Amino acid sequence: MTQGVLQTYHEFLPITPATPMITLGEGNTPLVRSHRLAEQLGLDHLYFKLEGSNPTGSFKDRGMVMAVANAIENQSKTIICASTGNTSASAAAYGAHCNLSTVVLVPKGNVARGKIAQAIAYGANILVIKGNFDQALTMVRELTRRHPIALVNSVNPYRIEGQKTAAFEVADALGDAPDFLCIPVGNAGNITAYWKGFEEYQETEHTTHSPQMFGFQAEGSAPIVRGEIIENPETIASAIRIGNPASWKTALEARDESGGIIDAVTDEEILAAYKLLARLEGIFCEPASAASVAGMMKSVAKGLIPKDKKVVCVLTGSGLKDPDLANQIADIPLRELGTEIDDVERAVLSM
Repeated sequence: MTQGVLQTYHEFLPITPATPMITLGEGNTPLVRSHRLAEQLGLDHLYFKLEGSNPTGSFKDRGMVMAVANAIENQSKTIICASTGNTSASAAAYGAHCNLSTVVLVPKGNVARGKIAQAIAYGANILVIKGNFDQALTMVRELTRRHPIALVNSVNPYRIEGQKTAAFEVADALGDAPDFLCIPVGNAGNITAYWKGFEEYQETEHTTHSPQMFGFQAEGSAPIVRGEIIENPETIASAIRIGNPASWKTALEARDESGGIIDAVTDEEILAAYKLLARLEGIFCEPASAASVAGMMKSVAKGLIPKDKKVVCVLTGSGLKDPDLANQIADIPLRELGTEIDDVERAVLSM
């Protein structure tokens, strides 16, 4: 039976005797070593952190368990979030698990079907807003100022605390911190959390160093790269389609303090990485996750990542979050045959 991140890393978390030690089995996700893609790129040590193995299929569960535990500790009966999908699924799951009312504001037309299906299944109260994520987040922040409702977006510092546990797991699995950590950047809470985790592990001498943080935004949704708010962000990677990241400042601190970068990748580069992960590694991730791999490949090509260094790409969510995309970009035709074995045999042998 898994302990969950609150129990496993309690000494590093803001836990009190009154904190409920809830869990849905989050954390302890695989760190998988690459073989075929690493060989293609000439990298000696490339790993993928599979955060899609969390209970609701994304990294959000790490932070959500901490945020919901804190909400219960503060006697909240209702939690609320704005979401492009993964946060809503996670909030709804932990809300259901803990008998809390969950309210989700989602931007109309900007959420992958697999993610909204989760929130529906968990029984969340879903409100569709005729606006983008940033407008929805502004609304929920104001609502929690007016009413005793717990905000569980990553502007909640307890979310960052929970999410930093992924950095601990990476270091524990490798025996030390990697040299480079490549990660998608949307609302920028995750790059903030990983850097916090790596810093804390180094300060407590669990590791000898911290990695350079390489964050990647989608080109059509890259406010940090451009240095300006984007009113109408656009990208196929819906999970990082955010024009005004809540953790913008701390993402810049993570970049600068680690000697890293925050760069942009195109939707074409994201889709190419998405396909390569599936075809070469057997890993099916959501498009936003592939931004980390697209950015890593771009950085290797530029010589920014030496080929003998240890590199970890964070894959933030499962491909099952956005199943429609795989069908839309399919380049292997489905062949329909009858029931004659000879026809099937000819088809098999011709492949």
